[in-house]
Amino acid sequence: MALNESALWTVSVSPHVKSGESVEKIMWTVVACLIPPLILSIFIFGIQTLIITLISVGSCVATEAISQKLLHRPVTVRDGSAVITGLLLAYIIPPGVPYWLPVLGSIMAIYVAKHLLGGIGFNIFNPALIGRAFLLATFPVAMTSAWLPPIRDASIFKYMGPGVDAVSTATPLYILKHYGIGAVMEKFGSMSTIYADFFVGWRPGCIGETSTLLLLVGGIFLLYKGYISWHIPISTIVTIAFLTWIFGGEKLFTGNPLLAVLSGGVILGAFFMATDYVTSPSQKTGQLIFGAGVGALTVLIRLKGGYPEGVCYAILLMNGVSPALDAWFKPKRFAPEKGAIK
Repeated sequence: MALNESALWTVSVSPHVKSGESVEKIMWTVVACLIPPLILSIFIFGIQTLIITLISVGSCVATEAISQKLLHRPVTVRDGSAVITGLLLAYIIPPGVPYWLPVLGSIMAIYVAKHLLGGIGFNIFNPALIGRAFLLATFPVAMTSAWLPPIRDASIFKYMGPGVDAVSTATPLYILKHYGIGAVMEKFGSMSTIYADFFVGWRPGCIGETSTLLLLVGGIFLLYKGYISWHIPISTIVTIAFLTWIFGGEKLFTGNPLLAVLSGGVILGAFFMATDYVTSPSQKTGQLIFGAGVGALTVLIRLKGGYPEGVCYAILLMNGVSPALDAWFKPKRFAPEKGAIK
């Protein structure tokens, strides 16, 4: 059978080497990795965390569909990107906020931070973090006073309701920033107890950021699948630990690096937000610098800023630097060696 000569000279556009991966598969895998922290959060804070998360996800999906319709673009809510944004937005807000708060955050995250900038693949900043920054700037009281203590001996279906002041508490980072390590130990117990509880997730905090264990399991699985690389998470965590050890105590080199990593949203931010494909550098050197910048800014905001936590703003600030890092650290081009016949 003779070959068609024209077929031999037909060259398709890149990529020429394809795999079984797709945007949808990657997105839904990330969603699956984020579900275990939500389940634990229901046990820790109560059923209202599930309600807030469902409202956030539903609002993001609805805003995505409406935005794409209004902007005359194909509706792609099935790819899972809006679901991830909704999950992450819910995970970085307190578990006692009013139920209308994630709706406003979702509109800001999806319509303003994503689709007005061109849609998926064109947004400069992480949409979920833009949503949180908007809520924190617009409703600071609701976003800083709706922390709930863990429910140790109550049913997980005990309804505490949004914004219940009677059961509000303070986060470890707030206590550490304003009262010192001694007050943290007085509140949460010995350091060994604190490390164990904080690692599992039994501490006040945002809905999905408390369990270092489950977040690490999900992050390591994404590393195993090759969906993310180690450069940003490791450089972020190491920088936070190192700088906290140097500057985080009453004197130099007396800070507690492990407590700094286990508190707040370090693990969630390092593995699931700073590694966003669109808003982070594509080259390894740029990723290392990006992660180190996130870590340094986080420590700077924690120690000298007005808020006890700085992961959100640190990632957003480095998102703005990401295009420059890609311009500075470009991949090597294949070219003939010097003196070779061209």
